[in-house]
Amino acid sequence: MHDRLLPASPNWYCSRCSDINARGVLGFGAKNGIYLVQISVAKPVVIGELAGHKERVSGFAFCQQEGEEDVCASTSDDGAVKVWDIHQRAVVAQHSAHQSTITALHWSPVEKHLVVSGDDKGVVMCYWHNRNDIHSFFPEPRAIFCLACSPHHENYVAIGYKDGIVAVIDISKKGAVIHRLRGHDDEIHALAWCPQMGEEALFSRSEDGTGDLVNGVTEGAVAGCYLVSGSKDQTIRIWSTARSKGVMTLKLPFLKRRGAAVDPGIKERIWLTVHWPKGRPSHVVSSCFGGELVLWDLTKSGKQKWSLLGSADGQNHSRIVFNLSSLCLDGQELLISTSMDREIKCWDLSSLDSLWTLPTLGGFVYALSFSPVGTGTLALGVGDNMIRVWNTLSIQNKYDTKIFWQGIKSKVTALAWHPSKEGSLAFGTDDGKVGIYDTFSSKPPQISSSYHRRTVYTVAWGTPVPPLSFGAEKPLFSLYSCAGEGVILQHDPYKLTAEATDIDKVIRDTNNVKHKLSPHTDLRWKPDGTVVAVGNEDGSIEVFQAPSLKLLCTIQQHHKTINTLQWHHQHGSSPEVHGLLASGSSNALVYVHDLRSVLENPSENPIFITEPFRSLAGHTAKITGLAWSPHHDGRLVTVCYDGTAQVWDIMKEEPVRNYRGHKGRLLCVQWSPVDPDLVWTGGDDFTVQEWALSRQEHTKPPKGKRAQQLKAKTKKKKKATGKGGMRVEETDSLFGDDEKGSEASGGPEEAQSDNEEEEEKKSISSIVLPAVTGIVLLPSSLHATPANMMKNSSKIFHVEKIYSKIMKKRKPRSILPLSTSMDHRPREELQQDCVMLASVKHNSGTFADCVPGTGEHIQLGLFTDRQALYRMLQEEEDGHIDAGHYDSVVYLRLWKGDIAGALKIATEKGELTDHLISVAPMAGYQVWAQAVEAYVKQLCLQEQYLKAASHLLSIHKVYQAIDLLKSHQLFREAIALSKARLQHEDPVLKDLFMTWAAVLEKDGHYATAAKCYLGADCSFDAAKVIAKKGDTDSLRIAASLAQISGERDLSHSLSLRCAKDLVALQDWVAAQEVLRTQESLLGHQLLFSVYELLTVNLSQSGLVSWTCTSTHAWSTSCDSNFLQVVTGVWERVFGVTARDRIKVEDLRAQLKTTENPKVTPNVPLKQLLSHVALDVTLATLSLLFGDWDSILENLLYALSRGSDAGNFTLMSEICLLLFPQGEKSVAQYKQLLESTEEKNSVVAQSIQAFICYHQMYQTWWSQNGKMDSVTPGASLNFSQFLLSEPHATFQATQRTIAAIQQKLASLVQQHSHVQDTDPGSQGSTDADVSESLPSLIALVSEHHKKLASVPESVKKYPFPDVMECCIVLLYMDQTGASVPARLRSEALGLLQKYGTGPALHRAWQRFVS
Repeated sequence: MHDRLLPASPNWYCSRCSDINARGVLGFGAKNGIYLVQISVAKPVVIGELAGHKERVSGFAFCQQEGEEDVCASTSDDGAVKVWDIHQRAVVAQHSAHQSTITALHWSPVEKHLVVSGDDKGVVMCYWHNRNDIHSFFPEPRAIFCLACSPHHENYVAIGYKDGIVAVIDISKKGAVIHRLRGHDDEIHALAWCPQMGEEALFSRSEDGTGDLVNGVTEGAVAGCYLVSGSKDQTIRIWSTARSKGVMTLKLPFLKRRGAAVDPGIKERIWLTVHWPKGRPSHVVSSCFGGELVLWDLTKSGKQKWSLLGSADGQNHSRIVFNLSSLCLDGQELLISTSMDREIKCWDLSSLDSLWTLPTLGGFVYALSFSPVGTGTLALGVGDNMIRVWNTLSIQNKYDTKIFWQGIKSKVTALAWHPSKEGSLAFGTDDGKVGIYDTFSSKPPQISSSYHRRTVYTVAWGTPVPPLSFGAEKPLFSLYSCAGEGVILQHDPYKLTAEATDIDKVIRDTNNVKHKLSPHTDLRWKPDGTVVAVGNEDGSIEVFQAPSLKLLCTIQQHHKTINTLQWHHQHGSSPEVHGLLASGSSNALVYVHDLRSVLENPSENPIFITEPFRSLAGHTAKITGLAWSPHHDGRLVTVCYDGTAQVWDIMKEEPVRNYRGHKGRLLCVQWSPVDPDLVWTGGDDFTVQEWALSRQEHTKPPKGKRAQQLKAKTKKKKKATGKGGMRVEETDSLFGDDEKGSEASGGPEEAQSDNEEEEEKKSISSIVLPAVTGIVLLPSSLHATPANMMKNSSKIFHVEKIYSKIMKKRKPRSILPLSTSMDHRPREELQQDCVMLASVKHNSGTFADCVPGTGEHIQLGLFTDRQALYRMLQEEEDGHIDAGHYDSVVYLRLWKGDIAGALKIATEKGELTDHLISVAPMAGYQVWAQAVEAYVKQLCLQEQYLKAASHLLSIHKVYQAIDLLKSHQLFREAIALSKARLQHEDPVLKDLFMTWAAVLEKDGHYATAAKCYLGADCSFDAAKVIAKKGDTDSLRIAASLAQISGERDLSHSLSLRCAKDLVALQDWVAAQEVLRTQESLLGHQLLFSVYELLTVNLSQSGLVSWTCTSTHAWSTSCDSNFLQVVTGVWERVFGVTARDRIKVEDLRAQLKTTENPKVTPNVPLKQLLSHVALDVTLATLSLLFGDWDSILENLLYALSRGSDAGNFTLMSEICLLLFPQGEKSVAQYKQLLESTEEKNSVVAQSIQAFICYHQMYQTWWSQNGKMDSVTPGASLNFSQFLLSEPHATFQATQRTIAAIQQKLASLVQQHSHVQDTDPGSQGSTDADVSESLPSLIALVSEHHKKLASVPESVKKYPFPDVMECCIVLLYMDQTGASVPARLRSEALGLLQKYGTGPALHRAWQRFVS
């Protein structure tokens, strides 16, 4: 389905996650899928994907047996081992016997049905998939990191463990260890067996230093096989299985990399993988410190032992390599490597050069952008914190890609090329950063000093607006960015260090806006730079004129957030498309708006547009991207969360092609600037895909089960609650934006292995002993199943014993422990204390060196003077501080009266209490205030915000208390406090209301948010937020609120929107009630009354099949003239009569501004009736005003809409309603015409033609239904109005131009197809095209000139198909109708002259004879 594809990155930190078969098919695990790539010397081709695992793929291996190359196996973190047939893309066998995470996998090279896997608990599973037989072994109680099956012995498996042990087991002996190889002291990353049996021809020395060397070759070698291992300890070891010991140790060379060297002492940054090529038994390939690959010659020594692959600049990987695999293809030995730098490289082992590189992606593809200057240069913004620039037109390298990561620390979510400066690329990131890259330079990007607070959704180049539009040195283009907080910033591209400006200020000043602006979600400049369209969170789109940003119009069509906008390109052949603006939102609909009249003739006041030019329905989820074809007029491609890309023909309002090649949600799209048949899409499946429209079998987006499955996949994961009440947050991405094991940033720093936390996982740290509830939470290994209860009864008893000891009542700790401990000495010493105390009290001088309260005499401080007591207390304090008993220190200082000291120590240690704060005023106001502020900080850390705010009030810090409550989103409490303590006009109160309203609005609590806006005197915002829900009740309430508040324009807009929704539900009474509340909507009351009358009358004929919810008493079927019935209803119900000419003229002018575009064959009947109702309403108002010239024009439009939409029944019913007497009714109108202009006569002629068109078919059809013949003798003189030669000329010219354009498109498509499929025939095809294209182009030009000579009146007004009428008349003449000879001759002449098309010619040719 796709031509080229950038796949997801191979998973990191897996011992074997890629492999290649003998037919050159490479498979590698990426996320939870497996990509298949056809390898050749020239280029790689992605041929498919294996999908079925639920979690990350951790291992992949092909069966290497001849005839079984299409069979492979994979393992995943979901615990499954699957066997696949890559030809059928299906699972043929699987098992889930592992109970722990699978870490290693290999397919036995000898036994074609055996798949061996190992997990992090040390269990090895041998799976014979042909008989579904599983044997499990437990050779060592260690975590397995890798394993490799012997290519020479079907029962031998080598296993590498996390602690550095290598073991070889025999699976035929129940997994017995036959070799235990010690030498590494860290985890084993890879193992590989020598492809040749035996142990000869190595320059080796046994590791114990023994053994004789003869000519560098060990003598006495016995039968066995060599095994190579690569470890995190930075060594490669060659092991002899014959002697169960190592024979060679290779230490990685320290290579000075270009740019920055890698420190070999940092083990966390190395992954040492090894590979033994099949055709080179004396050579081993390994990775090195920073992504280099080294080829080791095991027959040499010293520096000659190794060679570096990719000696040329830029050929090496830039980061560590994880997996290696090789094959022999077309006589060349190729090596495939996968790396952390997200590139897959192919190497020629003979020349050691890189043949090609396949770039891969490690995150969602958020943005695609083709350079307008560098043709074919495509920029990709990816969630792995990198930008790729892809030269898609490169002939030598189909995947010629440059990577940019410097200065980017987050996901790249927006891109925009400079319109004229080649290589200048603007970007926006998930962390709010905006910058500009020079893609021709290796320098870091320029970063704007102004950061957004949230994700940047859009960056765009456009016309400078104030203040950058002032001055002589203003830039030609400004850089604009729009982010998640709803702000659009303007950056000076030449002074990014300067502060960016918010364009909302310019919008407010220019348009005198007082109310709060809706948060912005997207912006798009028109290609000519004259206007900019801004999408908002409330679903509205505003169009501003540059540079003043004057509001030209507001489009109120979407009801949800605008996600993407796109202007039509300016180089279209038809001027009708130059003003088209496409928009997509979260409601799955795409609307196209024709703003040409607004842009060409802007009004003084902004206008509201509530009807789209085209509505594109079919997607089932939110729209994420749009792109106009630069090669066609009105051709649009849209992408959506439903996982598909849809191409639309806007002018025909119909789907063209649907692409379903992605496996997840689509996020961006671009149309190829050089090939009209190619489109590029990116999504959350980590891929960018190039696909051709002509090769897609689907036309419309998927429906039914597939749509539901896609929708279920893209639902956001809800927040859950874990054990112990812990809140677990999950992201809305399908598997996390970046794959498991990837680092946090896209810089050069490697992430650490996920397996490094294994020791922590093994430890039992989940025992919790709550002091109040007395509940014991046991580890996961002690779950109370019957088996575990018996097995772990001793452990449970031990936990309960510990718990019982802890829960025993303890004696309170002494506050004077040092002096108290002195009372527990022997009796003799206690008695000596009495003698010493008496001597001190009476100053006898016997114990002159005794200082009571210190040292050995600390206990005497309690019995002498105050100074001794203070010395004793000081030593007690020091003891408590050393023991960490700060509460005791506080009490001692309080007892001494040192309140400030007590508060100081409690503040420093975070142990302030209410008691301490209550005594703090005794130390003075300053100390008290400082203690309260410190206590507030402590309470905030403990999440006691209400208590903290109350303490701030105690020291009269009202504003700080309010701010504290606000910062922790306690808005209700903050508002209550503000109203109780502050003045009503204080701006803090309004700020609280506005901030709370924004939070409530974001969470969907619209009613409460509206109350907040009303509390802040922002009635406009209150009405808008209530209307945000979009249902009719909410819209009615919002309109009422806006009217009460004096927001007349908003009330008008909301009432009209509500009424339209009610009309869509056929609730006519409720719709009129809503409109009746607005005097300014009287015109729409009249319009809806006509719409209701039309619906009721057409339901009598069976044309309208739906049921009305409610109707008015005056809406009954009419037998007389329909316009007279309408005027009667207007006069009785609405008070509109011909006497009030000013009122009638105002109503007519109001309704003329309502958008009423041309219809297409796919327009629904309800929408078609609304257009007819508008035409009839305008005709009736013209009748009341006396404007007879406009009556016929509006009636003609009403009559012709059914014919334009292909609904003949509707046209017939409208004809009977508006012209009940046929041509007599037209003659009555013609008598009332005030002028005899050519326009009026042409309009009258067109109406007569449509009436005759209706009568012609009525004559043909009998009263009881259609017949094969006409009643003999029927006269058809009225048909003379249908045979208009000017209209026949105009219609024939249009048909001819359309046929030539179709030929041109077919030739271009045929030429593209031949180039893709058969390059050898390109020359002949080019010759054919070059001969036919000029003649076709000349024909188009000639017919356009002929079209220009047709009178404007003929082109402007609709007319029945003249050729169709001629054919029907000739058919009726043959079946017995009385067709006058003159008419028959005239019809035949017109057919011979203008019916030259193949289809028409075949239709009328049989009537000639």
